[in-house]
Amino acid sequence: METELPAALKKDIASKKLQFYNIDAVKIAAEIGLGRRINTILQAAFFQIADVIPAEDAFKFIKEAILESYGDKGEKIVNMNYAAVDSAASHLEKVDYPESWAHSTEAAAAAEEATPFVENVVRPVQALKGDSLPVSSFSPDGIMPTGTTKYEKRGIAIDVPKWIPENCIQCNQCAYVCPHAAIRPFLATAEDLEDAPADFPTLKSIGRDMEGLQYRIQVSPLDCTGCGVCVQVCPSRTKALVMEPLANHADTQSVNWDFALNLPDRAKHIPAHTLKGSQFRQPLFEFSGACAGCGETPYIKLATQLFGDRMLVANATGCSSIFGGSAPTCPYTFNELGHGPSWANSLFEDNAEYGFGMNLAQEARRTQIREMLEPLLAEDLPAELKENLKVWMENSGDSKIASETAAKIEKLLPEAIERASGDLKDVLETLLHNADVFIKKSIWIIGGDGWAYDIGYGGLDHVLASGADVNVLVLDTEVYSNTGGQASKATPTAAVAKFATAGKRTRKKDLGLMSLSYGYVYVASVAMGANYNQLIRAMIEAESYDGPSIIIAYSPCIEHGIDMSQSMFESKRAVECGYWNLYRFDPRREKEGKNPFILDSKEPDYEKFRDYLTNQVRYARLKRQFPEVADDLFKQAEADVRRRYETYKRLAEG
Repeated sequence: METELPAALKKDIASKKLQFYNIDAVKIAAEIGLGRRINTILQAAFFQIADVIPAEDAFKFIKEAILESYGDKGEKIVNMNYAAVDSAASHLEKVDYPESWAHSTEAAAAAEEATPFVENVVRPVQALKGDSLPVSSFSPDGIMPTGTTKYEKRGIAIDVPKWIPENCIQCNQCAYVCPHAAIRPFLATAEDLEDAPADFPTLKSIGRDMEGLQYRIQVSPLDCTGCGVCVQVCPSRTKALVMEPLANHADTQSVNWDFALNLPDRAKHIPAHTLKGSQFRQPLFEFSGACAGCGETPYIKLATQLFGDRMLVANATGCSSIFGGSAPTCPYTFNELGHGPSWANSLFEDNAEYGFGMNLAQEARRTQIREMLEPLLAEDLPAELKENLKVWMENSGDSKIASETAAKIEKLLPEAIERASGDLKDVLETLLHNADVFIKKSIWIIGGDGWAYDIGYGGLDHVLASGADVNVLVLDTEVYSNTGGQASKATPTAAVAKFATAGKRTRKKDLGLMSLSYGYVYVASVAMGANYNQLIRAMIEAESYDGPSIIIAYSPCIEHGIDMSQSMFESKRAVECGYWNLYRFDPRREKEGKNPFILDSKEPDYEKFRDYLTNQVRYARLKRQFPEVADDLFKQAEADVRRRYETYKRLAEG
């Protein structure tokens, strides 16, 4: 307590002569088998010392509440929570603090250098002093800066991953699956590492295009949530990552993280179309407030690594809008050039239309630029500028060429403006003012199944039918996760959810099949943990397709009642047993005389289907609470997935 408590807190405790207690609830929960769930322990500890009602009565009421709340999860869970109550009183420690605490003082810690917005808005709000801020602190148009979560440094993990270099095979899978972008690979030259911290081991990098470089996996301990997904997916026979207490690594690894972030980017030449290559790209979505082990955020993070420097995101209200835009900080960020996703959230029901509007606006601006360029190319312009304007006119729909040409045009325009006069100068100045339009924006409409399958489906269907060049990412948790676990049209047969407490009686809506029926919509069904490469292939194909695309991504969720450290394995098991199928429908293949439908799933092992269901509380609960209907609904659920797979199989066979 002497070393860990802030002086101000010690002073308050002593000057108010408080009765001060400590309890290691984390240790108790781990020993009992509750993992990180400490709420019951702390509740019992509170009633033990608060004297609100007799502690014996409080424990009795708590145990009654436990039975009511967790009875449907099984006797084992109930007994563990009973043990948590009984352990609380015996593990409370009264702290006999010295009188000197009343006079504790310490110098204010030096705050990390930050932007004016962070200093003047973020930090006061996080200190619960937001009501004192004047209106003038905020932008009149409501815009909030991106790239601000990196200043939070919440330090909420109990344990964080430690890298063991000698066991590492340099696959980058840990970074690929990290829900919070808190663990990343770095490449460096020997010269870059001359001033490296003392504890900064590296490996000789292996792989194409990496000669002469050193490799390191680095974690940001204060941004990590401690979910452990990275450790679980590590394919090394002798694990290259282990979870160890945050306190053991916070200081050293924070210094290492800062050093790694400031290394030159030595991976620009490495293609991003592979799992390993993609993870050398800076994630432009980092350190969100999503649940530890979230199954949604890895998809968004990957999209920003592939297309983030030119992304416009329309985000439906839901989990992804809460962790994507919780004021005053934003996890969407920018690269060294200041380029990154622009993010906005409108509503639940009109998100597809909102993203469609972004597309219409961009197309209108680009059309205006093209109309200005046609007569301009006949003018006396510097040869290099004219050549690049011609290249852009011919390739404005090619994202790579358009971006490369845009950078050259923006660099050449100022000199041309100096030489020009009259109307020509006005036109060139207009081009410079609208230089962002030369880059082909990657428009993404993102939301959960509650939006895409239910409340926003009418708008989504309209936008897909329009033929517009937009990309839709559906983060399918099969339930309204953000609002408390209500059933949606994505909820499968037999799943227990609010409004389906006795198991859902109807099958899951097949959003993918409905979408591909148009014939000109790119459609993919993906599950990150099941097939890393299929996911990255689908994202690249969808984004490059000149038309509407929709990717439906299986997203394991805490609402499923699973161990979230196992979220990637849940996806894998879902595909293996036929619960979820992987496929891609690419209309371009039809023009090449090929079958546009590609079934990426193998023949399911339906013997594993029932085990997959009962491993999740949302299905196991049905068996416990309604055994008389459970078997019938489980059979119906299996029949549903068998029928669905056969449909996809026929499509794949042509």
